[in-house]
Amino acid sequence: MTTTKLAVCIAAALALAGCESMTETQRRTAIGTGVGAAAGAAVGAAVSGSSGARTGAVLGAAAGGIGTYVWTKRMEDQKRAMEQATQGTGVGVTQTADNQLKLDIPSDISFDVNRADIKPGFRPVLDRFAQTLVANPVTTVRIVGHTDSSGTDAINDPLSVNRAASARQYLASRGVDASRVAIDGRGSREPSADNGTPAGRARNRRVEIFVAEAAAQR
Repeated sequence: MTTTKLAVCIAAALALAGCESMTETQRRTAIGTGVGAAAGAAVGAAVSGSSGARTGAVLGAAAGGIGTYVWTKRMEDQKRAMEQATQGTGVGVTQTADNQLKLDIPSDISFDVNRADIKPGFRPVLDRFAQTLVANPVTTVRIVGHTDSSGTDAINDPLSVNRAASARQYLASRGVDASRVAIDGRGSREPSADNGTPAGRARNRRVEIFVAEAAAQR
């Protein structure tokens, strides 16, 4: 069996073994372990040949299972709470590949064009979000603001940061320690849709919020 096939088999076995008897958190950790094994084998093979692939698979499995972040029951509960709170709003609630909770918040409920003050429709989402953060104090938060391509970078860059700052300030007013919340602004540099259409520009005016629980805190 080639090292590449070995890595794939390790990944599949770890991801699927015992799935029916696992809890949701255990299943997600197993999948992460399998993916880590495959990635580690690929890197090891590129660097050191077949022996490196075998070593990389083992190290990758460990990294996938431990990782920088963990997906705990607390994180799963927070995800479900936000799914319920945002139902019908257009807000996307997902688990990222590296075990962060991501909220993708479109402009139609978050911010008006060229404005950084929070719209009324965004407040109930942030209210419920703040409650989940207070209930899970070991997590950290990162808020990233984005704009469409209208205007110059001199306008868009500070606007995107100000939108993230407004969201952090609102969360702080609802009892979330502001030191837990990092902010960033990407201006128009990371569009999620075509800036050539009004609908695409509206999708690009957005805020992304990431919640993470460090592995060492489990």
